[in-house]
Amino acid sequence: MRRRDLVRLSFAATLGAQSKTPELTPPIAGLTVKDLRDTFNERRGNGMHEAIDIISPRGTPVFAVVPGTIRKLFLSRPGGLTIYLFDKQERFCYYYGHLDAYHQDLRQGDKVKAGELLAYVGSTGNADPRVPHLHMAIFELGPEKKWWNGTPLNPYPLLIAAVKNQIDRRF
Repeated sequence: MRRRDLVRLSFAATLGAQSKTPELTPPIAGLTVKDLRDTFNERRGNGMHEAIDIISPRGTPVFAVVPGTIRKLFLSRPGGLTIYLFDKQERFCYYYGHLDAYHQDLRQGDKVKAGELLAYVGSTGNADPRVPHLHMAIFELGPEKKWWNGTPLNPYPLLIAAVKNQIDRRF
């Protein structure tokens, strides 16, 4: 079995363990289970998607899913305006792509709280301009903390849990 597959199995086994896997805050206010579709294993171009796309109107506010540090703000050809958010333990990197704009006060190196406004949904990079969305990916970091070498993990089950937890807290 490949290392990536072992890490995915390990990650799935820890979904309920709060000490291992942080509880996420939904990245978009009012998000429902119906808004989420598991696109992690879909093919995109020459590779696998290894992320989830959350279709939302352009300009929809995007929030930090965990407390942590903004490690990188970056403009790339495929991802457009992007954010790399490391959790406090620097175990996971949360990647936000195709953003329309960053929040005006957001800077690389900022410490953020879960639920803090980071950016706005867009369609920058290689995204279809007619379909603005948040491209959300999670990478487990190795000891070197190189997000580009991190192991991709499916955000779908964590986002489903975040939405359900949000609903449970209302009642």
